[in-house]
Amino acid sequence: MTELKNINANGLDFGYFEAGPADAPLALCLHGFPDSAHSWRHLLPALADAGYHAVAPFLRGYAPSGIPADGAYQAGAIAADANALHEAFGGDGDAVLIGHDWGAIAAYGATGSAPGRWRRAVTMSVPPLGGVLADFFNYDYGQFKRSFYIFLFQTPLAEAGAAAHDMALIDGLWRDWSPGYKDAAEDIAHVKESLRDPAHLAAAIGYYRALFDPSRHVEAYAAEQEAVTRTGEVPILYLHGTDDGCIGADVVQGAGDHLPAGSRMELIDGTGHFLHLERPERINREVLAWLAG
Repeated sequence: MTELKNINANGLDFGYFEAGPADAPLALCLHGFPDSAHSWRHLLPALADAGYHAVAPFLRGYAPSGIPADGAYQAGAIAADANALHEAFGGDGDAVLIGHDWGAIAAYGATGSAPGRWRRAVTMSVPPLGGVLADFFNYDYGQFKRSFYIFLFQTPLAEAGAAAHDMALIDGLWRDWSPGYKDAAEDIAHVKESLRDPAHLAAAIGYYRALFDPSRHVEAYAAEQEAVTRTGEVPILYLHGTDDGCIGADVVQGAGDHLPAGSRMELIDGTGHFLHLERPERINREVLAWLAG
């Protein structure tokens, strides 16, 4: 990866990696949980070669990025961060947004609330929440099992459970979510480095607590929060692995119904949740072809 840099946006300091000239169109890449900005190491240089200023920040609460003083971890807050980073990096209407997992959720909210900032977007591994949350309790037992960590994170045991045995939960999630990815040691080490401090681990868990608890929402992000579950207007390419052990491929069959007009959904055979790391050449081609459209 390139040198770690720092920028302030939305009142927070964000650590980030970048590739490509600063005056090129912005391509903002947002990671999810349990992950870090390091996971964009394959896509950043490809985006730079295609003529973008490719930027991959650590999300709010993920070290070395800051912990927000207001404790806001709702989806609307990370969407607002994306739009603020667009501003901080001098983005314009040619900017594009790529998000995986929580980064995908941020992309739905950012493009939905500020469509003039973003020309196109790519989301991976988490479909639009308007469909997912509406159908959550209609899922079968298999998906409830896959979602056990979400329920754990609603309890007072979350931090202790996630930290136990050298954060073994993170190892297990990567193993279950991307069973075909046998080379995850480097990625997992980066995640643990980012969340080793108890305050940062609590921040990452805070995303899940805010997901189902509106009392944790900060009013300043109400517009972005509403946009997260609304079908926007910026065309989105949605990618999902057929072997995803976090959200089963069967769960996302109707995801296309909740994407903006002109969007497309593609299932990637033989890949799990971290598909951009499992099959980087294929995912890079899909992303670059979509952004060129």
